[in-house]
Amino acid sequence: MTSTTFTIRSATEADWPAIWALFRSAAESGDVFAYDESTSEETARKLWFESPAVCFVVEVEGKFAGTYYVRPNQPGRGDHVANAGYMVAPEFRGLGLSVALCEHSVEVARKLGFCAMQFNFVVSTNESAVRAWQKCCFAVVGRLSGAFRHKQLGLVDVFVMYRTL
Repeated sequence: MTSTTFTIRSATEADWPAIWALFRSAAESGDVFAYDESTSEETARKLWFESPAVCFVVEVEGKFAGTYYVRPNQPGRGDHVANAGYMVAPEFRGLGLSVALCEHSVEVARKLGFCAMQFNFVVSTNESAVRAWQKCCFAVVGRLSGAFRHKQLGLVDVFVMYRTL
């Protein structure tokens, strides 16, 4: 893997157009993301960018390369467990950014007082993501048979992944 210089920082309002464009692209691809092309900008913004989510972006040589959010996985009695979502722009994949974003999000979640982190819907055929999350000490704790409608492959399994913080 090539050494890549990148910066992870808190997202600002000025970042939203790039985040929204990447969100739309990921949703339209139909292979890794639960949300589809009919997801409204308002829905995406509430999920990714608005409180209680905290949003970060990664830049490579000053260019937007990806984003993640951390938020409570559930309200009320489940709000001590974090949830996170990640997107890396296609032209920046293969540089180790997913692992870097995940490691950063784990630290942010700890600072926010979360005790654990759970990914609810990791598409099993997204092997690079599964490897990245396992590298960050997440374990597959559940398998949902045929829970994702993959655009090319049809129904594929989904993993629930978890780690304590």
